[in-house]
Amino acid sequence: MALKTLRPERAGFGDPFGLGLLPDFQQRTTYVKRKFSVQNGAKEDSFTHTKNLHSLTMNLKTPMAPIGKLEQDLPSPNYDFHVFYYCWFGNPQFDGKYIHWNHPLLTHWDPKIASGYPKGRHSPPEDIGSSFYPELGPYSSRDPSVIESHMKQISSASIGVLAISWYPPGMNDENGEPTDGLVLTILDIAHKYRLKVTFHIEPYKDRDDRSMYNNVKYIIDKYGDHPGFYRHKVSTGRTYPMFYIYDSYITIPEMWANLLTVSGSQSIRDTPYDSLFIALLVEEKHKHDILRSGFDGIYTYFATNGFSYGSSHHNWPSLKAFCDKNNLMFIPSVGPGYVDTSIRPWNNHNTRNRVNGKYYETAYSAALLVRPEIISITSFNEWHEGTQIEKAIPKKTEKTVYLDYQPHKPNVYLELTRKWSERYSQEKEQWLT
Repeated sequence: MALKTLRPERAGFGDPFGLGLLPDFQQRTTYVKRKFSVQNGAKEDSFTHTKNLHSLTMNLKTPMAPIGKLEQDLPSPNYDFHVFYYCWFGNPQFDGKYIHWNHPLLTHWDPKIASGYPKGRHSPPEDIGSSFYPELGPYSSRDPSVIESHMKQISSASIGVLAISWYPPGMNDENGEPTDGLVLTILDIAHKYRLKVTFHIEPYKDRDDRSMYNNVKYIIDKYGDHPGFYRHKVSTGRTYPMFYIYDSYITIPEMWANLLTVSGSQSIRDTPYDSLFIALLVEEKHKHDILRSGFDGIYTYFATNGFSYGSSHHNWPSLKAFCDKNNLMFIPSVGPGYVDTSIRPWNNHNTRNRVNGKYYETAYSAALLVRPEIISITSFNEWHEGTQIEKAIPKKTEKTVYLDYQPHKPNVYLELTRKWSERYSQEKEQWLT
């Protein structure tokens, strides 16, 4: 996901990033403005919908599910640690074909630059769309044993919540297949490991205030009563579902305000479907749009320190201060590294070396400094962009030498996550005293 829509020509470390320069950003923004102009405009509403979100309250923890022998040695889940999870992979055994592992090489939008790089698509199982190779091989997200392994790995890292990449029923990303049918299975197995599931809503075609209202209603009606469904406890004592909204900035604030402010024409506030909506912040100016839109918080997603304003660690203190002042949640996103050259061979300037785990730990250090209510992790298994903490193994073929975690074991990033989850919990107790 991530850089799929943010296609940087020059965004090196610390370089300012202008979304208006990007071709598809302009097209999509033009679309929503044109669409919105024929609807009733939302009133310029001040942000009246407040829930004291920024207060550092612990999330509501539900009673433990019965623990079998397999789960006895797993740590307690930390529901303040959220990890982005992708269930878009497929293989011939379960899906009749490879899905996503055979991802095409994306062509640079400048023909002159594009001409200097290879084209085509990957050919699994030896050649996959990743610079790393998963311990489970090119798996299917529909394989129950794979889901079981994933939930156990996530649990072993002391993560409490997975944010699944979600498209409405019948819809999917341009390289995948619909995945909403997997949600109940994921919820069931996640609950077995005391994990919770929330939703990371993708920018599907024609996403707007009306469709989002229907999406939220659908998700809560269908999954909201499941014991694995995540609800976040706020300082008033109430609990709310939470939704991360990827690429929220491509929709104008007036349209979001229709949904997310009390006076909006499609308002979801003060209804049975009221929830916490977390917007993606890329550029600094987005914070004002997010506030006007009526969102409840922001997250930064990218695992590339310096790629965008939001993903630059040195900007997190000022973003947290802005959120505190305006009663918003600030959810920084930490990641173990970044490399997407197996998909975008021209994008090596955005690679972030893992430095044997040091890059990941530096991100956690920066996140803890701002005392966030939640930390998000990019990602469990976004293999295309090399942000995964899932187990990876050394692999060498005739054409490719895959990156790996050596000299450490395949589970090193799960262990590091557990270390920082426990440290976060210890420090948070001190923040609250």
